[in-house]
Amino acid sequence: MRLLLTVFWSVCASALAPAPARAQVPTESVRQFVQSELGTIEGASRIDISIGEADPRLRLAPCEHAEPFLRSGARLWGRSFVGLRCVSGAQWTISVPVQVRVVGPALVAARLLPAGQAIGENDVRTEEVEWTRDPQGVARELSQLRQRVPAKRIEPGQPIGLALLSDAPAVVQGDLVKLVGRGNGFSITTDGVALAGASVGRPVRVRVESGKILTGTALEGRIVEVVF
Repeated sequence: MRLLLTVFWSVCASALAPAPARAQVPTESVRQFVQSELGTIEGASRIDISIGEADPRLRLAPCEHAEPFLRSGARLWGRSFVGLRCVSGAQWTISVPVQVRVVGPALVAARLLPAGQAIGENDVRTEEVEWTRDPQGVARELSQLRQRVPAKRIEPGQPIGLALLSDAPAVVQGDLVKLVGRGNGFSITTDGVALAGASVGRPVRVRVESGKILTGTALEGRIVEVVF
């Protein structure tokens, strides 16, 4: 009988004990953390931060104090996640979705920009756009377009996302190039034919008049430098 009573009261105590609560996100604490991590973004006109809800299926032990943190490799740009760990009262760690929108002046296409074609000053205009719409951000200055071309066509009015650009080729296959050879105390210059395309600073193979093939570094102006 005594054993049955003990089991009975144990079952009752378990039934009356508070069940783990649904995860509640300390929204303001997470927002302040995100603002602190972002700091001041130069040139931005507006920064909007939205804090989402934790997974509704989560049931967590009561926590006296939880602290937000940024997981390794995480970046507060566009749709992101902030870690939240209980540091007093329980031991758990969850992820909280956040949305960071940064708006400011940036370059947009003033006309259709074909793939592979250099972008000039008259090809773009400045408008207020969301920088965080692209993972790498958007071009805000003409200097960011130097030696870059669209990897695919960019429609009129479309922001110039940095991820949409690729390095412009300094030489293309079949180009006649000036081959400059440099060594210890001497330099020589001759002509050659590029056997492939390459952007500035990238290696490229060149065939000279004798038929010999050399590998050098592509430079602006269809110049290939070979260091001996």
